[in-house]
Amino acid sequence: MTEHHKADTPRDQTVALVLGSGGARGYAHIGVIEELEARGYRVVAISGCSMGAVIGGVFAAGQLAAYRDWVCRLDYVDVLKLIDVTWSPMGAMRANKVMDKLESLIGDTRIEDLAIAVTTLATDLTRQREVWFQSGSLLEAIRASIAIPGVITPVHRGDQVLVDGGLLNPLPITPTVSAQADFVLAVNVTAHSPLPVTLEELLPPDEAAQEQAREQSREAAGSSVASWIGGVRGATRRLFDGLGSSDPAADTGARRKVVDEALERGRREWGRLDMVLASFDITQAALAKYKVAGYPPDVLIEVPKTVCGAYEFHRAEALICLGRHLTVEALDRFEGRTHPG
Repeated sequence: MTEHHKADTPRDQTVALVLGSGGARGYAHIGVIEELEARGYRVVAISGCSMGAVIGGVFAAGQLAAYRDWVCRLDYVDVLKLIDVTWSPMGAMRANKVMDKLESLIGDTRIEDLAIAVTTLATDLTRQREVWFQSGSLLEAIRASIAIPGVITPVHRGDQVLVDGGLLNPLPITPTVSAQADFVLAVNVTAHSPLPVTLEELLPPDEAAQEQAREQSREAAGSSVASWIGGVRGATRRLFDGLGSSDPAADTGARRKVVDEALERGRREWGRLDMVLASFDITQAALAKYKVAGYPPDVLIEVPKTVCGAYEFHRAEALICLGRHLTVEALDRFEGRTHPG
């Protein structure tokens, strides 16, 4: 950062924004953008992948407020309703319901028509390289960028098989190097932490208390992960109990065996999904460190990957607050105000 930058007021400065991948933790990007706008900084370029591509694209299309309102209303059950499971060997989910919502917000917007220069990243499995979307359908670019390998089905474009950009570049700083901006601000939401850090520990005390109250309310309403899985198992058992021949007694043993096998498969699938997401987080955290070392941004905001699971999309409100809180601290340091740590 130059002395000239220190002398400028925020309203005189432009910023190139790098929004990293990280599942639900990417909601912190919303808080980052809100604080930048509140201080008068003008975003002129955005580079993002996975959740960063979603938030960056929606913001550039002028629909961030509507998207924020939607995600903050989602509880755990609402999030589960958005999951459209498929038996495809290419991934467990299609993401059609989420994309339908995004389509209602951004429609057929083309990247080259946006007022902000936007780059979204995907990974081409065929050629094993990054793919930068800087023109064409914004919706298609986002869909390709969020396709977590093995979890969300990939996008096929010609001979390309496109998956999550975070596979190769979870913090895509490179596309912003040529941006005509006063400084680069990068948001890493898969930051490595030597010790587990909770979301509540990082929030200001009043916000932490509110999030604890929300979590208690969710548990009281039976919206926890454990209760939901229990409900699915119960529904599965009732479904199988309703099938069979006209002789229930003769089929009891066979039905019970089928149910038990189905439940065991369910337990294995949930364990496998957790393993895939946790492994992806670890890999992205390591890659992001190399990207920061290679192209150090002027301002770096890091959200530890331990604050929540990649799929905890029902915690949007607290994660947005966290993003804004960390941005306040980072920009205060950048502007020479407070927070020397």
